[in-house]
Amino acid sequence: MPQVRNSASWAVASGFRGRSRAVLLQTGRSSRIRARVEAGKHPHRRAGSEIRPCLCLFQPTQRPAETTARPATIEKDLKRHMADTTMEEFEALLQESFEMDTPEEGSVVKGKVIAIEAGQAIIDVGYKMEGRVDLKEFAEPGEAPKVEVGDEVEVYLRAAENARGEAVVSREMARREEAWDRLEKAYADDARVEGAIFGRVKGGFTVDLGGAVAFLPGSQVDVRPVRDAGPLMGLKQPFQILKMDRRRGNIVVSRRAILEESRAEQRAEVIGNLTEGQTVEGVVKNITEYGAFVDLGGVDGLLHVTDMAWRRVNHPSEILSIGETINVQVIKINKETHRISLGMKQLQEDPWDLVAVKYPLESTHTGRVTNITDYGAFVELEPGVEGLVHVSEMSWTKKNVHPGKIVSTSQEVEVMVLEIDSAKRRVSLGLKQTMRNPWEVFAETHPEGTEVEGEVKNITEFGLFIGLDGDIDGMVHLSDLSWDERGEDAIQNYRKGDMVQAVVSEVDVEKERISLSIKALGGDKFAEAVGGVKRGSIVTVEVTAIEDGGVEVEYEGMKSFIRRSDLSRDRAEQRPERFTVGDKVDVRITNIDAKSRRLGVSIKAREIAEEKEAVEQYGSSDSGASLGDILGAALKGDE
Repeated sequence: MPQVRNSASWAVASGFRGRSRAVLLQTGRSSRIRARVEAGKHPHRRAGSEIRPCLCLFQPTQRPAETTARPATIEKDLKRHMADTTMEEFEALLQESFEMDTPEEGSVVKGKVIAIEAGQAIIDVGYKMEGRVDLKEFAEPGEAPKVEVGDEVEVYLRAAENARGEAVVSREMARREEAWDRLEKAYADDARVEGAIFGRVKGGFTVDLGGAVAFLPGSQVDVRPVRDAGPLMGLKQPFQILKMDRRRGNIVVSRRAILEESRAEQRAEVIGNLTEGQTVEGVVKNITEYGAFVDLGGVDGLLHVTDMAWRRVNHPSEILSIGETINVQVIKINKETHRISLGMKQLQEDPWDLVAVKYPLESTHTGRVTNITDYGAFVELEPGVEGLVHVSEMSWTKKNVHPGKIVSTSQEVEVMVLEIDSAKRRVSLGLKQTMRNPWEVFAETHPEGTEVEGEVKNITEFGLFIGLDGDIDGMVHLSDLSWDERGEDAIQNYRKGDMVQAVVSEVDVEKERISLSIKALGGDKFAEAVGGVKRGSIVTVEVTAIEDGGVEVEYEGMKSFIRRSDLSRDRAEQRPERFTVGDKVDVRITNIDAKSRRLGVSIKAREIAEEKEAVEQYGSSDSGASLGDILGAALKGDE
């Protein structure tokens, strides 16, 4: 073995750092000396390095002036120690230090709690290294720290030494490393892991999985949305790992998957014991607008609102309340989706079995309006039996009106049964059938020719609509407004709301029509005027106006017009100016037009007719008599 020249140089040159601490501590050296000895790296940590112990004495090297005192002290201590320690002991200690492998930074090591002070636990991790860990790192979420002196714990070695010469360790990081190893194995095996929800974050919650923090999305908390997660906080419960990435430190877990799995198992077991038509007992778990969910002992069934009662139910809360225990019948079970349909009304007597007997056709009954729609109103005859009054069967007179303007909800009405369809469970009812047809009543009380009075309800391009008794309308056509004026002109004399009088000219009950006439109020002047005359009759008219094209005349109040060509047989006499207003003239009726109410009259036709009659009576021009002789004789005979 080489000769030892200087104990201090030997300690530095040989790399005797791990075990030199024990030796140097025994010699009473200061912490500054220990720091200098431990400052280098152990020789056997370098890959490929050769360990060459060099036990040789050396001469002290020259130091700067400010530190010359320290090497002298070190040398004295070492010499004193070397005097007490044999060379064999040094060799054994040196060999032991080489054989001992100190822990690497970034690894998990075991330590022992040697003291607890100032909210920290002092842990001896071996190798003459001690570290401090806050007590809160030993606590589970929501629990007090669980650590005592003497406990053996695993810690994560972050650094071998800090500024105070202590090891930097962490219990939380050790737990995290251990948890990640455990969670990766559970994720690979698709196994459940245990954890506790301890915080709320955006979009979900944080879960402690025994050292590793995972994210629990809000949609994965329960099978149904959870409004209050307070009762779940701090409880240890199983979770399923959905995704994890150790490099990024991300873990996503699900509580819903665990519940669905256990729920599916329980549901399958309960459904296996149920049969369609079976009566079971359940508890109302939730109420919605369309029904209620009933817990049948681990599995939920849907009780639809239409299956709660035979009568109409507007909302399930009218019948049920949450937590209520009820008896229901299993209507249908879907083996694939595990959905169960339930019913309550099936346990009661069906009122439709006696509908045909209790409500014969054309019978009248009193019912209550339960619902109003655009196409009619539903009337309840008895609980569970409803009929529809179509909008067309609600009123005789109100057409194209919303049913809500005729009846109101909860109103008691009298209806007539019109039709029953037991297969479709439908009853057709009529409201207007319980009242007399107002057109029949009007026809009975107002025969044709009766004068009536009413208000002008509406004015159209083809006539007037007059309001009559019984809330019905009668129509006055344009042609029935005036004898003298055109209908389009006569209708301008009327305004909506005017009170007018008219005569009933026709009533059609089937078509629900009433025809009225205003011009018939004063009688038919034309019919009265022409009642005693016929075509070819000679009548006397009075000239009322003279125009270039002829003259206007009047007969019994009826106006007529004689064209210029009809003023005389003689062309020279066909002059309107030869007449004056007020002249009385005999004319022959050439036409009677009842439709246009016009008389066709002509002076020329009268003269021709008179000539013809004279020739037949007194001779002809062929006998040698002149026309003047014949007319003279005729005139003399008339005289």
